[in-house]
Amino acid sequence: MKDGPNIVRIAALIGDHARAEALTALMSGRALTATELADAAAVTKQTMSGHLAKLLDAGLLAVEAQGRHRYYRLADEEVAHLLESLMGVAYLTGAVRLRSSPREPALRQARVCYDHLAGELGVRIYAHLLKMQALVLGSDGLAVTETGRRWFAQIGIDTDALASKRRLFCRTCLDWSERRHHLAGSLGAALFTRCIEQGWARRAADSRVVTLTRAGQLALQELLGEQSR
Repeated sequence: MKDGPNIVRIAALIGDHARAEALTALMSGRALTATELADAAAVTKQTMSGHLAKLLDAGLLAVEAQGRHRYYRLADEEVAHLLESLMGVAYLTGAVRLRSSPREPALRQARVCYDHLAGELGVRIYAHLLKMQALVLGSDGLAVTETGRRWFAQIGIDTDALASKRRLFCRTCLDWSERRHHLAGSLGAALFTRCIEQGWARRAADSRVVTLTRAGQLALQELLGEQSR
């Protein structure tokens, strides 16, 4: 008996090398052109255009025209969550790149996972929010407590406003490099955005790497009640 949705088509689309590289590049949360994605996958623009058409048809990507250019991005957070999970399984089973990027250590420390913070830093923040009971994980999933509402309000995040939106409010995301969870959903995205706005973190121009500034280190130590690191 065959139950549930058929995953063959989606699995085959993601399993192609060039398409997988393009999807991975889009995990930065930035919209990219076909030329930029072709460069990332080391294929011609014509070849990449064919791959992008298939990914669009499957609903894995969205595209927006701006002038003469078309910009591609992941369709939504569910696609990003799927890709991060696949990276975790690949890492766990030893499917690592033969030649690591020089940025690999920085990626493991802190990176963008679509629109929220991942890596050691993201996992550390999430763990502290659980410890201080700003977040609680129960049978119904992740929830924000009254302590959490006050904590997020300190940094200018209105959790009630976020919770009223159609997007999933808060969820866990299994970090591929740490094998522990970090915070995702609209709350995770708002936290990452606030860190950038406050100058606590900076994004690298050409990768998923995120760097915590000195001001960010001090702010997070205070907000999380940590000792100086």
